[in-house]
Amino acid sequence: MGTPARGITADAVKPGDRLPELKHDVTATTIVLGALAARDWRPMHHDHDFAVNRNGMRDLFMSTPNQAAWFERYVTDWTGPKGRLGRMKFRMIGSVFAGDTMVLSGSVEGIEVDDRGCAWAQLALAVSVEGTVVTECAARIALPRDGDDNPWARRGDRWQP
Repeated sequence: MGTPARGITADAVKPGDRLPELKHDVTATTIVLGALAARDWRPMHHDHDFAVNRNGMRDLFMSTPNQAAWFERYVTDWTGPKGRLGRMKFRMIGSVFAGDTMVLSGSVEGIEVDDRGCAWAQLALAVSVEGTVVTECAARIALPRDGDDNPWARRGDRWQP
């Protein structure tokens, strides 16, 4: 399937391919920096006392935009520099707390080339904590058809995510 540094191409991807897992030990810093980057000032993402004593949570927990950023990072780590996210839709079932080890995983559900010549991979992704899926995600990402193609060069009518 290619290497992330060089990138993958659509002709090397097939339905059923598994993306390599990404494990990350989530700390309070992971959560706070993600909230700050998204300008999410809600205290359950940066104030331990508020999260535990006012919200009844076990600790700080990851915000929605922070999880979105982790999914995007995970997908583009897999594709390499020419992968271009078209769409992403996810559903949070549980929470990712400080102290958790989150595991991102995924598989290729389909691959197609649209009528403009852009290759698309449909991905089923998940974040799990201790073997339980806490977030499900469906993503559509443009891949180069071959070594000469670059989805980032597509503009206007040639880019229809």
